[in-house]
Amino acid sequence: MPGLLDGKRAIVTGAGKGIGHATALRFAREGARVGVLDLDRDSASGTAREIADAGGDALVLVADVSSESEIEGAVASAVEGWGGLDVVVANAGIELVGEDDRADRLELSVWQRTMDVNLTGVFLTCKHGIRALLGSGGGSVVCTASPTGLYGCAPGLDAYSTSKAGVYGLIRVMAADYAPEGIRVNGVIPGYTDTPMNSWVDPEQHEALLATIPLRRQGLPEEVASVVAFLASDETRYVTGAVWAADGGMTAI
Repeated sequence: MPGLLDGKRAIVTGAGKGIGHATALRFAREGARVGVLDLDRDSASGTAREIADAGGDALVLVADVSSESEIEGAVASAVEGWGGLDVVVANAGIELVGEDDRADRLELSVWQRTMDVNLTGVFLTCKHGIRALLGSGGGSVVCTASPTGLYGCAPGLDAYSTSKAGVYGLIRVMAADYAPEGIRVNGVIPGYTDTPMNSWVDPEQHEALLATIPLRRQGLPEEVASVVAFLASDETRYVTGAVWAADGGMTAI
């Protein structure tokens, strides 16, 4: 049977590790050709190699999402290679733990770097990715948001939380902008997920976080990737402007 994304042409940012890595692999298993975009060439190449070894089609795209020229070039490479684009996943992000802080102690440079990657990077990915989708006659965009963008659940991570709130707002307004042209824009909210981004959490913090999750466990990158693949697919062709939680119930209580 055909996969959810059979024949789709997609790019996934931050695809070298974590949720992006799992999403790129899931997309390939569902029949998509995947542009594996990451700042780190070795990580991107590793993901692409896994896809190729499994019989999939992957394109390595190296870019800093905060650089418009690099993102524009990466999208252009995918379009040139495949003749168009159908899906854009704006997933790349950073969390500057140990530098991010509450507002009165937060260095402007940390604030700006976080915004550059987490919010401006999503904007630039969508800007140039959506231009490609328009050229293909429509498509789907999925952006990675966070519970911290909805609630004040991460005190001391003020820059990160604000950047993710911005992503949430961008998803909703772009959904309204592009619906008439056949482009859907949705988001996924990963909760406390077992990724390198959360490797700083110590055992005591880990148990405290699990206590906030009704399912009482940490999520897996593959579980988030399943939601992203669903939102990117034609199975959700009447869904736009939505932000779907894959968080074990964290944001439900």
